[in-house]
Amino acid sequence: SSMTRGIIAGGEDGGSRVNTIDYITMATTGDATDFGDLVLARSYSAGAGSSVRGIVAGGDVHPSAKDEIDYITIASTSNATDFGNLSVARNLLAGVSNSTRAVFGGGNSLSSPYYLNTIDSITIASTGNANDFGDLTVARNYSAGASSVTRGISGGGSDPSAINVIDYVEMASRGNYSDFGDTSVTRARPAGNVCSTTRALFSGGDTPTKSDVIDYVTMASVGNATDFGNLTVARTDAAGGLSSSVRGVGGGGATPSTTESNIIDYVTIASTGDATDFGD
Repeated sequence: SSMTRGIIAGGEDGGSRVNTIDYITMATTGDATDFGDLVLARSYSAGAGSSVRGIVAGGDVHPSAKDEIDYITIASTSNATDFGNLSVARNLLAGVSNSTRAVFGGGNSLSSPYYLNTIDSITIASTGNANDFGDLTVARNYSAGASSVTRGISGGGSDPSAINVIDYVEMASRGNYSDFGDTSVTRARPAGNVCSTTRALFSGGDTPTKSDVIDYVTMASVGNATDFGNLTVARTDAAGGLSSSVRGVGGGGATPSTTESNIIDYVTIASTGDATDFGD
């Protein structure tokens, strides 16, 4: 997302991979609007970006994991353009980014070894293939990413059981992730990319039942996550997370009664409390 517009791209509809890109206006509420199409229809990709460009990396076109990276210009509406390739083809990876760099960590290769600790990075303003960055503290998939200008944070995931690990990396340098603390709920498949300049939020996921828990960390420190509130509906399966400096928004996912959902809800990141309906 940028300060004004948020993007939700790809996924599954009725078991079929889609290339749909939608957008919302962050400061208002209402239903999403068509933006364009991805280069490749796929699910379980990672999102990242600057205030100018949105990045969609990796993903799944069953039975293959993909290494494709697409990009869009957030202020316009149009189809995505090819950016380059990840160092390893994978799905279920987590993305973090500042205004300069996007970093993609973990994921599933769909072949042994299934659970990856691989981290690679790109320079958002350019195009080209990703470069090796370092390793996660725990090889895993289904984790959620969030980031400030200086730090990238990954929370939760599966290795293959649900875990409560939070780890972090300094965005300006290459290197391995370090231990940050624990999520308040042990879970796989939480939604991430909801953050302000100070806070990162993780929401929903599998515990293994579907969760409505939202928790948060203060990114400049280290420590365990604190309860924030609850989603409007418990859900999992990588419901898309995005944010401005004020609002955190989550869209889609699987609820206890549906395999796919069009729910969008939001929170005010600087406060604590339950999510509110945004649109569809």
